[in-house]
Amino acid sequence: MSIYIFFLVVLFLLAISDLMVGVANDAVNFLNSAIGAKVATRRVIMVVASAGIIAGALFANGMMEVARKGLFQPQFFLFTEIILIFLAVMFTDVLLLDFFNTFGLPTSTTVSLVFGLLGAAVGMAFLKVGDGATIMVDGGEKIAQIGDFINSSKALVIISSILLSVVFSFVFGIVIQWISRLIFTFNIEKTIKYYGSIWGGFGISAITYFMLIKGVKDASFMTPEMYASIKEHTLLILGLSFVFWSLLLQALNWIFKVNPLKVVVLAGTFALAMAFAGNDLVNFIGVPLAGYESFKLFSANGGNDLLMSGLLGEIITPSYFLIGAGIIMLIVLWFSKKAQTVIETSLNLSRQEEGNERFGSSAFSRVLVRKVVNTGTFFSQVIPKSVVDKIGKRFDTTELEDRTKKDSNPPMFDMVRASVNMMVASILIAVGTSYKLPLSTTYVTFMVAMSTSLVDGAWGRDSAVYRITGVFTVIGGWFITGFAAFSVAFLLSIFLGWGQLIGLIGLISFAIFSFYRTNITHKKRENNLLETAEEVEENRSVATLFEKCNNAIRKTLNTVTELYSETIDQLIKENHKELKKQLKTSTQLEEKLNSKRNKLYQAIPTLPATESVEATHYYILTLDYLKELAHCATFLVEPVYNHVDNNHKPLIESQAEELTKMAEAFDKFMKLVLNSLEDNSQERLVTINEEQAKILNMIKESRKNLIKTIKRKEVGTKTSMLVLSILNETRNILIYTVNMMRIQNDFTVTVKEEK
Repeated sequence: MSIYIFFLVVLFLLAISDLMVGVANDAVNFLNSAIGAKVATRRVIMVVASAGIIAGALFANGMMEVARKGLFQPQFFLFTEIILIFLAVMFTDVLLLDFFNTFGLPTSTTVSLVFGLLGAAVGMAFLKVGDGATIMVDGGEKIAQIGDFINSSKALVIISSILLSVVFSFVFGIVIQWISRLIFTFNIEKTIKYYGSIWGGFGISAITYFMLIKGVKDASFMTPEMYASIKEHTLLILGLSFVFWSLLLQALNWIFKVNPLKVVVLAGTFALAMAFAGNDLVNFIGVPLAGYESFKLFSANGGNDLLMSGLLGEIITPSYFLIGAGIIMLIVLWFSKKAQTVIETSLNLSRQEEGNERFGSSAFSRVLVRKVVNTGTFFSQVIPKSVVDKIGKRFDTTELEDRTKKDSNPPMFDMVRASVNMMVASILIAVGTSYKLPLSTTYVTFMVAMSTSLVDGAWGRDSAVYRITGVFTVIGGWFITGFAAFSVAFLLSIFLGWGQLIGLIGLISFAIFSFYRTNITHKKRENNLLETAEEVEENRSVATLFEKCNNAIRKTLNTVTELYSETIDQLIKENHKELKKQLKTSTQLEEKLNSKRNKLYQAIPTLPATESVEATHYYILTLDYLKELAHCATFLVEPVYNHVDNNHKPLIESQAEELTKMAEAFDKFMKLVLNSLEDNSQERLVTINEEQAKILNMIKESRKNLIKTIKRKEVGTKTSMLVLSILNETRNILIYTVNMMRIQNDFTVTVKEEK
């Protein structure tokens, strides 16, 4: 009995972990629109969302049926088997969601749970069938098959709903956003007073209906009769709600100058948060509670193993479990950094302005954008020019761009789009729920946000390929979630079935290690993002630019010097592992400098108009040289690593001595350059040029010596090509460094003149 108490404790600890990673993933569903449009301060938005979570947790009443009997037949599993199924599911869910959160990719907790249950049940059924298990069917005993244990039709319904929710969300988002933008345009200050209250009344009516259908359908006060009455009188409820909210919003606008769209977005934030806590909460605690109910049945039977037919009945979730889960959700919502990362992914893909794109381009996105551009050109030639011009004026973003230029930190999109995001998501989820379709709130809210940003022209010619790649990366992750959840849970259930307690301890150790590694990875990514964000924020004057320039040169040259010395040293030692580390460092340096340069173009408009354009010009040139230095470092390290990795012949003794001396001279040269940063002058530049000339002569002599050894056939082709590559990249680094110091010298003069 005690071992199963331990299993149950682990199950609930996993539930707490699942709540933490689940909220970090699903917070994007109800926060991205309000935060992106800046309808209020982040604190106010978080308070509204917190109120929704508390309300949802209090109203929630009932346990997720799929966790007990939706995807497998519990009456055919013993308690000792079903507790292992639940453990495999929870380990899978926690590890999978944490992985997605670490890389800022929103995924579906519903899909993760459902396919995890399916995979774990199939795994345990596989073991039972292998042992020749029998089952009772229609009063008779028969040899069990895997299909007897599984309810596969449920999985097909869920897969279908995924495809439908993605398509319908995108299509409806495009249609409604296009209509709303045609009504409001981008100059909403003028149009809001005419249409704002009516539009707001329509939006909040949809959100109200969503709350009644989705948010409180399982509340303790919601009887089947009340729920049926709400569905029967849908049109009446919507009509009265529309009139009430329209009049109220108009009154608030007249008396207190309240923007009706702000109310819509905040109401949507509350409603989606409430639905999340009231219904999606069971995605995280449904399985542990099913395990708890199984243990109660097991204990009532005196600790003797039995089939879990008792899970087929109706079970009510104790309120204290729901309240405790709601409190944990609130804590994670306020303090989780991974939740912020997931939110940023969705917002970056839907933001109005251009900038540094997180995702690269792909062949599919390039072809798609090219086809869309060609299609747009075709229709612009077919449709009368007068119609095109009139519609174009409604979608003109000139005034919006003028307003955002004056704001150092503008909203990522306006409140029209934010209100449509909330309204369309609420309607689709409410309709899906009323027809008992298991729609994912993540899928719906994300695809609506993408479709509305597309209509608003946020995916321009300079950003479309990157945004489309990002969207399909996220969508691909959704489907990978289902496959991965099934596969991992399948393997873990078999592993636990064989390993029992020892297997569970091994899984706990692995989970702890995995959390540790993903947290380190996430922290590194956040530090890199923070550094580039500070780069944009702090570039406010010529003096700041100059200081940033010096710091960037100092960090880059220190890294390049260390890379050069270590690469030569490890090449001579033929140390494969250390060279791999150097290659990783050089690649990261190149990526970091690329990002720094891209961020600079966002910082330039924030500089005061009175500041010198010349200074900014020098800063751009310096960053270009630093990028080239990092590029040279990669081109130096990569062939060395490949040479050692492929086990080619080592350097001969004379070559090793030459490269060692060159590394020492290179180190001396770089120290001279770094010291010159403190007191940049023409005299220092002359000394640097002299040291550069000495090393260039060494390179020339080494090249001649290499030719002699080749003629004497003392070295092979691979080694010869490697040494030539090292000499060439050494020369490039020296040239770029001296040119950069000349620019820095001119920059110093400019800064002194500005003072």
